[in-house]
Amino acid sequence: MSRRHILFAAFCLAPALALAQMATAPFEGRLKKIQETKTISVAYRTDALPFSYEEADKTAAGYTVDLCRSIIGVIERQIGVSPLQVKWVPVTTQNRFSAISSGQADMECGASTVTLGRMREVSFSTLTFLDGTGLLVRASTQANALLDLAGKKIGVISGTSNERALADALKAKVVTATIVSVKSRDDGLAQLEAGAIDAFASDRVLLVGLASRAKDPKSLALLIDALSYEPYAIALPRGDWAMKQAVDAALAQIYRSSAIAEIYGRWFGGMGKPGPVLEAMFGMGRLPE
Repeated sequence: MSRRHILFAAFCLAPALALAQMATAPFEGRLKKIQETKTISVAYRTDALPFSYEEADKTAAGYTVDLCRSIIGVIERQIGVSPLQVKWVPVTTQNRFSAISSGQADMECGASTVTLGRMREVSFSTLTFLDGTGLLVRASTQANALLDLAGKKIGVISGTSNERALADALKAKVVTATIVSVKSRDDGLAQLEAGAIDAFASDRVLLVGLASRAKDPKSLALLIDALSYEPYAIALPRGDWAMKQAVDAALAQIYRSSAIAEIYGRWFGGMGKPGPVLEAMFGMGRLPE
């Protein structure tokens, strides 16, 4: 064989060798554990309808849960293990990140806002949704905006980004109101319906889902104010680059396919098509291979 033919053969063979090396490269961190145990542990919120909640039969459901089911399907192909056994781990607002950092779960599929402070404990995938802090009130309160809640009691879950957004908005608009700490969204709804608080602050889409479960949904109203910007993502182990790359690659594949339209339509079809900001977010998530 001539030198030219040898060089040409080597050139053609190089990509195949590179792919073979990638396929046989050892996995690290959580991916290695997932491959070896053939099991992936997924944390989910039980009270974050329509993103993540628990059905009557105790199964996980919601927009982010469906997104994570698709991600798991892609990861199965990435690590060559199919099917993976999925262990669903219910978590609360308070323990969702510690479940990841402690190794109890490999990723958290709920309605978690990415913040710099939270990045000290966990990492995050590329964005999965965009929302903002809103206010749910009783229709009888006759309030249209935050300014109308001066002197009122506003409930919010302690330790959330909503709590900070509410405090900042009250300060910026010079509104004096009493902030009441509640344990959960269900607790906030119960106190709002009972008249113990006059408004409840949380992510706007979550408030829509919460209001649908009220005794009388028509007795509640969502104010026009959006108090903050809430970028959602999947919480992942901090410093585990292999796990993050696997999830980001899976999201990119999903965003490039028709799957994201199907998942979005299943949970938000009644709200119409994604707005321009959300479409831009999906577009930025379509990372090339």
